[in-house]
Amino acid sequence: MKSTWFATILFSSLVCTTLIGCSQNEDENTASDKLSVVTSFYPMYEFAQQVAGDRADVSLMVSAGEDAHHYEPSAQDVAAVNEAKVFVYSSEEMEHWVSSLLNTVENDDLVIARTADGVDVVDTSGSGHAHDHDQHGDEEKQQAAGTISIQGVADHYHTGNMIELTAELDEEVDYDHWHWYTRESADDEWATVPNQGGPEFNYEASGESFEVRAVLFDENHNEYAESDPVEIVIDDHGQEDEHEHDEEHGQHHEHGSDSAIEIVGLADHYHTGDVVTLVALLEEDVDYDHWHWYTRMSEEDEWEAVSGQGTDHFEYKTTGESFEVRAVLFDDDHHTYAESEPVSVIIDDHESHDPHIWLDPVLAQEQVNVIRDALIEADPDGQAIYEENAEAFNKELQALHEDYQVALEDAESRVFVVQHQAFGYLAQRYQLEQVAIGGLSTEVEPSPSRIAEIGNLVEEHNVPVIYYQQGANSAIAETVATETGTETAVLYDLEVLSEELQAENLGYVDAMRKNLEALQVSIK
Repeated sequence: MKSTWFATILFSSLVCTTLIGCSQNEDENTASDKLSVVTSFYPMYEFAQQVAGDRADVSLMVSAGEDAHHYEPSAQDVAAVNEAKVFVYSSEEMEHWVSSLLNTVENDDLVIARTADGVDVVDTSGSGHAHDHDQHGDEEKQQAAGTISIQGVADHYHTGNMIELTAELDEEVDYDHWHWYTRESADDEWATVPNQGGPEFNYEASGESFEVRAVLFDENHNEYAESDPVEIVIDDHGQEDEHEHDEEHGQHHEHGSDSAIEIVGLADHYHTGDVVTLVALLEEDVDYDHWHWYTRMSEEDEWEAVSGQGTDHFEYKTTGESFEVRAVLFDDDHHTYAESEPVSVIIDDHESHDPHIWLDPVLAQEQVNVIRDALIEADPDGQAIYEENAEAFNKELQALHEDYQVALEDAESRVFVVQHQAFGYLAQRYQLEQVAIGGLSTEVEPSPSRIAEIGNLVEEHNVPVIYYQQGANSAIAETVATETGTETAVLYDLEVLSEELQAENLGYVDAMRKNLEALQVSIK
């Protein structure tokens, strides 16, 4: 009898153990059975989460603080996509690295959701414009009303000489908005000389002869008067001393200092026509103030000195090609005291296509639909869930769109000024005009001439606010606001989810409503 009792107990224990083990395995299988979805950057992550709900594990590749344009996938990223069922991204215009990633991945079952499919990724510059009034050449211009003469031209200069000129108008006017332009020859385009915002021209000769001219603009930034070109002859009498050879080839005698220069103010990328504003920081205090900046197109090219950049500040208007730049500080004997590492200035015009389609709530709905269809393809059993979730989220996006329509449709002032040209689709959707102050840094204070240029832009469009991305309302922004008589405010481009939004547990729709509230300060 005892034997029977013991056998019964033993059997019951085995059954319980088996049931518990089955339950644990079932839970593990349920977790592992979730659809694996890898997304590129923040909007794709949130859209995929909204559609997938609890039925998928959604992960994000580009986290806060990283640049979605120029991200470099890690080996861990490649492994994650290799194991995933779905990969979600926006477009090659936004995530340039996707093609390379997908060529590396070996996953024949991967469903790829390119959410720009079905959306016309276009040039939205028609809905606004980058601030670029320095194009001359063959463009139509207002007939100049006055004549400018340029005084102070010497018969020739040597490399390294300071060229000091003065533009004089033949009448008295209240205008004081000047620009100076140079070109190598009559066959070349005129290029704006940075840091030359008045009638005086101070420029270091760099070894090549060139032409220069001065233009005076009125309060509407139409040309009021211009000078004839004058030739600046650089003649070193056929002799090239050691210093001049070094200047030409970017080579310098080392002074032996261990000091390093850090370059700050670099943006992740610029557009053609943007003004790159950088500053060189030395880790110690010295009395030397003889700076040179050098650029080159690639490592195979020689470094070339940039004229007109004789301080620790570098302000340079981009021409369409990426390049490297470095700063060098010389001592009193013109030996190199310290120099920076090269930094890359990346010019990215998105192939004339604006990639920021997620900032239009209507186009965002199309992106959500692409994600929905991809999830259904990878997981047909979840079709009803994915359709229900997508419909619910699209209703939120439609309500957001309608709120934008109501808030902005009757506004008389329809111009807004931004630090970075990212809101073209939004402007196009609601018939607004985006004006971008390209290259304006939140780390480096712009020069007085640059601030004057921004001030003229603000006055021209009568705008009360300059918008900065991702909450970058720094002391520099406040300085620009004070000098130009404006305020600053934040517009979220949502390329990343900012720390501010994360701290408040806010997502895409919340950020877009904050954008609407901010825009109504200008659009009213």
